Parts: sequence; structure tokens; C-alpha cells
Amino acid sequence: MATTYKILGQSSPAATSSTALYTVPAATSTVISSIVICNRMSTTGTFRLSVGTSASAIDNSEYIAYDSSLSSNDSIALTLGMTIQSGKIISVYSSGSMMSFSVFGSEIT
Repeated sequence: MATTYKILGQSSPAATSSTALYTVPAATSTVISSIVICNRMSTTGTFRLSVGTSASAIDNSEYIAYDSSLSSNDSIALTLGMTIQSGKIISVYSSGSMMSFSVFGSEIT
């Protein structure tokens, strides 16, 4: 088994649009070590995070965070240590177009 540590995905999605941040490749397990959310707006914004099988048809049980507030010009780092299997998608959503998401971890093949 090989383990590759890396930036798994980065995105600054359009406002109010659920967007795939990272999809676990086939024949791979991924350990998500952390996700960093940065609000570059001059106003407080909200964000959502989910792990599921679709970036757009999200079941309520798949949310990790839902409409969580983040102050203007602020960041938050979530330390997760979560393992997800191939085919799963980490999706993000923000209330404004100036929010950035980065996911860090390792892929195990």
C-alpha cells in the first residue's frame, strides 16, 4: 500500500452553489486530515460541508457543517481525521463568492 500526502483539493465556488471539492479516486481510501475555510468577504458568510455520493443531491445525513457562520476576513481550520472510501465526494457551499476551501490529507492506494 502506498500513501501520498497532499493538498487534495482547493476551490472558491460560486455563491449558493454546491460544488465538489474532492472526489476519492477508484481503488483508493483517503484520510482527510483537515479542511480550511477562508472568508475573503467584508461581511460574515456561511458555509456548508458534506461527504456523500453526489455534489448536488445531498442527503441531510451527509452534512458535516450546515450554514455555519464565518466572520469577515477570517478563517477556520477543521481537524477531522476522517477516512472516506472511493467514490465519495466532499462538497462545499458558501453564501458568497469570496469564500475559499482547501482540503488536506493522504490517499492510500
